[in-house]
Amino acid sequence: MTAGTPFPIVSGEISTASISGQAPRISSLLIKPASAVCNLDCQYCFYLDRDADPYKELPARVMPLDTLERLVDSFLFYSYPASTFAFQGGEPTLAGLKYFEKLVEFQQRFGRNGQSVSNALQTNGVLLDADWCKLFREYNFLIGISIDGPEEVNDLYRFNKAGHGTWKKVMQGIETMQKERVEFNVLCVLSQSNVHKPKEIYKFFRSIGVQYMQFIPLAEFNADGSRMPFTITPEEYGRFMCEIFDLWWPERRKTRVRFFDNLAEAIAGQKPGSCTMHETCDSYVVVEYNGDVYPCDFFVEKDWRLGNITVDSFPEIARRQKRYSFAVKKTLAHPECQVCQYQAICHGGCPKTRHGVHKQFEDLDYFCAAYKMMFDKAVGPLRKEVEKLTGSSAALTPHSISPY
Repeated sequence: MTAGTPFPIVSGEISTASISGQAPRISSLLIKPASAVCNLDCQYCFYLDRDADPYKELPARVMPLDTLERLVDSFLFYSYPASTFAFQGGEPTLAGLKYFEKLVEFQQRFGRNGQSVSNALQTNGVLLDADWCKLFREYNFLIGISIDGPEEVNDLYRFNKAGHGTWKKVMQGIETMQKERVEFNVLCVLSQSNVHKPKEIYKFFRSIGVQYMQFIPLAEFNADGSRMPFTITPEEYGRFMCEIFDLWWPERRKTRVRFFDNLAEAIAGQKPGSCTMHETCDSYVVVEYNGDVYPCDFFVEKDWRLGNITVDSFPEIARRQKRYSFAVKKTLAHPECQVCQYQAICHGGCPKTRHGVHKQFEDLDYFCAAYKMMFDKAVGPLRKEVEKLTGSSAALTPHSISPY
């Protein structure tokens, strides 16, 4: 289908009920320009063959340029003076280099004097070449590369459509970015392939010049609530991150681990970069390839659709009752959370890992035991570090919640 041709909007009732008063602002967008379509076939992908995917019957999905133009124009107007666009998939580079060149062109056209615009892109790195890197470097894109460790670790679950390992292709992409002087971080999914190898994983990333790391724990479940074979246990996740902390701490001035960055932000009384540590789930929205909007990347499902940017404004979407209903799912405190010393950091964890096992948002986060292990390990040293840097006592105090 040619660029500019509208794709079908998923049918379904959209509640137009709005919250009275001021709605919490949408601070950033997570845009899926090629929807969940990907050029890889990773075994653990939570989008793979997902029954709840509203677009699974549509094999070719790329955001039309007129939808992109509307998206950029409306969000720049709404989010002034600071606007953040993040691109994810599936694999966002499948939208093509020209798509992202048009993105920048639209941002330059519709941006206003004094407006700060930032772009981030999460990719498997397979399609990256010098032309992509030129764009990233010229416009200072924040790039995340998905790689799970050395070849034998990465290729256990991350393979292409032909069933072949992807590590060599990803490493070519990393080497191209390094040659073209493009800064990047790595996103490492913690599965049964690597969760017992923290030292090996950390040293591998450092050996290839990585200074920014993010570790995402894998938690996928069967219909009966049992763990899928690649899913890690809370204890495995906790032990891994505690060992990573010991490896990272001596070189914390030159290496960054996102979880510990976010934890330090929480200790300092700032809003952490990770939505997992927020009080409510309302900091960003997902924009699908056809303009449909959802409150979370883990809940791109018909029942959670908030509207469509081709017909709805961002203030309207921000005020939707359904957005409020999703945001407060995180506030359904489990009894253990109400008496936990780390409640002001964790705020009950992530609704995805609370909902995963029994499909109940009221449940305890699957990784609760892991968080406690990690907080026990890291909060003390990080509090002292924050106090040293700020010159004041760091208290774990709740962040204020914007009125609805």
